[in-house]
Amino acid sequence: MLLAPLTVSAMVVGIAQSIKEGLTRTRNAIFSRIAGLLGASEVTAATWEELEELLIQADVGVETTLHLVERLRRRASAEAIIRADALQAALREELRALLPSPSPLNLGNRPLDVILVVGVNGSGKTTSIAKLAYFYRQQGRRVLLAAADTFRAAATDQLSIWAERAGVNVITGAPGGDPGAVIFDSLQAARARGMDMVIADTAGRLHTQYNLMAELRKVRRVAAQNVAGAPHETLLVLDATTGQNALSQARHFLEAVEVTGVILAKLDSTAKGGMVFAISRELGLPVRFVGTGEKIGDLAPFDPDAFIAGLFDET
Repeated sequence: MLLAPLTVSAMVVGIAQSIKEGLTRTRNAIFSRIAGLLGASEVTAATWEELEELLIQADVGVETTLHLVERLRRRASAEAIIRADALQAALREELRALLPSPSPLNLGNRPLDVILVVGVNGSGKTTSIAKLAYFYRQQGRRVLLAAADTFRAAATDQLSIWAERAGVNVITGAPGGDPGAVIFDSLQAARARGMDMVIADTAGRLHTQYNLMAELRKVRRVAAQNVAGAPHETLLVLDATTGQNALSQARHFLEAVEVTGVILAKLDSTAKGGMVFAISRELGLPVRFVGTGEKIGDLAPFDPDAFIAGLFDET
């Protein structure tokens, strides 16, 4: 569904504002201190040490922080940067360079799109699925949810409650049942009801990693057998409040399935928003959406420029 230019402009402004508000804790706790550090003073050895410490506190990650500071040191030397305010401009540019603009999602080019959503239990996966369904419903998509996390007893009930808030239906299975069967039934139901998007919840129990991998691969296989090219996107939900621990979890899912992007949940609840940079550089994955609040509409498509601006409180 095409949007009028004014509507598109308003949407872009709304996304930027949502991201800025979601970064309030990260900005106030860490990046305001970075801005203060890189004020009108001269660059000294202490400047580099404190900058490195602050970036690590923001969960940019040790490896990514060392890479970033080294690039800044080389720029400072090559460009004869001696004022900290000039270094701040260079920092913004180097941070932006860590976030390549993501390519468009592989959606909207076929009668039925299939999205798998993966992530550990407690990461915000269920609420993110509902928010995603609401987001696409607002875009005019006809969305059906698939409750393929049949292992966790409360997962289906929780998803059903959130589905009602999002204004979409959900296909469920028997507790402890075959998640592949839920995917099959959901795809059949989607076609019968004239739906054009299925978003599937999946199990997230890392303590049985072999079973997790086997189950996720089966779900993918069932999707592929019933819809050409499915799943068209596999989105990994990471909890921003867990910082670098989320990256460790992510690597397990990267081994199990072909993750195509990340939904960073609970961005508004943490001062560790810097982990976006580590996700991009260390995992090689684009951040597709960020959770900016607790309401059903609090999910924003990730915009790298808006993210950088939000960190430094720019308009």
